[in-house]
Amino acid sequence: MQKRLEGIRVLVTRPRERSEELCFLLEDEGAEVLHVPLLELLPPEDPRPLVAAAESIQRYKWVVFASPSAVDALMEALREAGTVELLSRVRLAVVGPRTARTVDGYGLTVAVESPEGTGAALYEVMRPGLEPEDEVLLPAAEEGRRELEDSLSEHGARVTRVTAYRSRPASLPPEAQALLESSPPDVALFASPRTAEAFLEAVGRERLGTARLVAIGPTTASALTHLGLPVASVAERPTPEALVEATIRAIRG
Repeated sequence: MQKRLEGIRVLVTRPRERSEELCFLLEDEGAEVLHVPLLELLPPEDPRPLVAAAESIQRYKWVVFASPSAVDALMEALREAGTVELLSRVRLAVVGPRTARTVDGYGLTVAVESPEGTGAALYEVMRPGLEPEDEVLLPAAEEGRRELEDSLSEHGARVTRVTAYRSRPASLPPEAQALLESSPPDVALFASPRTAEAFLEAVGRERLGTARLVAIGPTTASALTHLGLPVASVAERPTPEALVEATIRAIRG
């Protein structure tokens, strides 16, 4: 049986710690994966707000996670503070199934999960159970979008946003540049607006050639369009499996 991505070169730009499963699934479909991480994830420059939130985690009614990296960062802070067990008293809300799986991996229960990979979608499913004056902790990327925070605040919730991690452009080794020149991709996958911006800064749009672009969700798709990059396909959910299916749609129509 012929694999659906046989002979197709796919550029994956996610950080290494977020792309192993995706690369495996693409290769399992026959794709030749060009893995060129454009961002590296780092702890916050000032860890004190995250530490303070972990030390007083019991004061929050909700903790809202928009990414697996935010989950990992808060859990590490809770371990250091000795307050992991107190998180069981807090309702956990997550953006997307991959973040939910990360929460599950820590033996915790997700109270609310968004059907789509956006902060706006999560707010809509949280809204029926959200009371004015609820204390909400939002550990997030330093450069993360503010739509969820704004929606929660407008609802009347008391939102504490703390930087859980930050990203910076990864240095692109000469061999990666040479690889993109000698073997331009047929498809390029983008999982965040920040990654798309980093690609243009580090590589330039000419390296995309005629590649078809796939976005992990509507937010990233909108960012790509704003940057003048046409989007061929958008994943239906922010998961590795959905990204693979979106790649197949981009190729096969």
